[in-house]
Amino acid sequence: MQDLSAPDENRALGQAILTIDLGALADNWRQLAERAVDAECAAVVKANGYGLGVEPVARALSAAGCETFFVAHLSEGEILRKLAPEVRIFVLNGLAPGASKIYARAGLIPVLGSLPELAQWSDFCRRDGAPHPAAIHIDTGMNRLGLSAADLPRARALMAGFTPVLAMSHFVSAEDTSAPRNRRQIERFHEACNQLPPLPASLCNSSGMFLEEAPFLDLTRPGYALYGGNPTPGSDNPMRRVVGLTAVVLQVREIPGGETAGYNGRWTAPSRRKLATINIGYADGFLRSGSEGEIGVDVFAGGTFCPVVGRISMDLSIIDISEAASLSRGDRVEILGPNIGVDDLAAQAGTIGYEILTNLGRRYHREYVGEATPAATAGAAGTL
Repeated sequence: MQDLSAPDENRALGQAILTIDLGALADNWRQLAERAVDAECAAVVKANGYGLGVEPVARALSAAGCETFFVAHLSEGEILRKLAPEVRIFVLNGLAPGASKIYARAGLIPVLGSLPELAQWSDFCRRDGAPHPAAIHIDTGMNRLGLSAADLPRARALMAGFTPVLAMSHFVSAEDTSAPRNRRQIERFHEACNQLPPLPASLCNSSGMFLEEAPFLDLTRPGYALYGGNPTPGSDNPMRRVVGLTAVVLQVREIPGGETAGYNGRWTAPSRRKLATINIGYADGFLRSGSEGEIGVDVFAGGTFCPVVGRISMDLSIIDISEAASLSRGDRVEILGPNIGVDDLAAQAGTIGYEILTNLGRRYHREYVGEATPAATAGAAGTL
């Protein structure tokens, strides 16, 4: 049986190995930046760089030429600012109450999505004696965060107290190219922007960049596609694969038909089967939902796809290797890689690839490949 890990004394023995291809990540950003034509291409690095590690992710993107980043929380912005002193950082979740000074001193740009936030930022800027920058979030149909159409006259007045640098909104269904709401949101966004002072504008997320009417405007904000997720569900993935994950076989056994496996005995062997226990479970982000059906998600082992049987437990999972080439203790199996993408695993687990990525476990031995050399990084814009 072919060992999926190349011989390397530095590899962690007995651990699941998560491989992150920073070269592929950078190439994905370059492809999206080229697609954006004359618009700037930013990068969303929230949730610890979609689970891949914000420091190496941001370093690779910065070396590729990215100069604008988006995070979700203030704390994420503070971490990124220490790593990247020169880049622009927008905080998507808005202005935390009482924290205006922290944003300003760290050079973070809050994305303001309510009149109270605008009032707080305007009042702070007045007291601080400086018109600090902020983005304006307009709700065009998500009904999550953002200013409504009725808020815009008051918002325009409050914007006089600071420096608005971006107007933005968020697609509800950009991955569904046939959804009529995409066109409605574009129209609503243009109508809202016409009620505000002239500003750079941003609407496209990853999937939005692949819509037929893709409104690149002044700034695009890809996230998922950077990390190898498919921004065009139902079509071939145009992005390079970034993540690989292998687990280790801990034990192999044969069981007779009628025997059960895993907690609560929810799976029963239909005939004599060969099973392998692997060292990955829901504590590692191998979601328990991937074992809720009669047969669970697939892994790739011994040259074929092998289903998870029984419930995925905290640290371990059981796979049926009856149809695979011979496997032994210490062999590796593919959880994510050339044969199983994040979208494939997500679909089988009844979720989305975003959840798979952002739940990748802390216990993995992480290997970063394709990283820019320090000399190359030092000369890039927004040096880390």
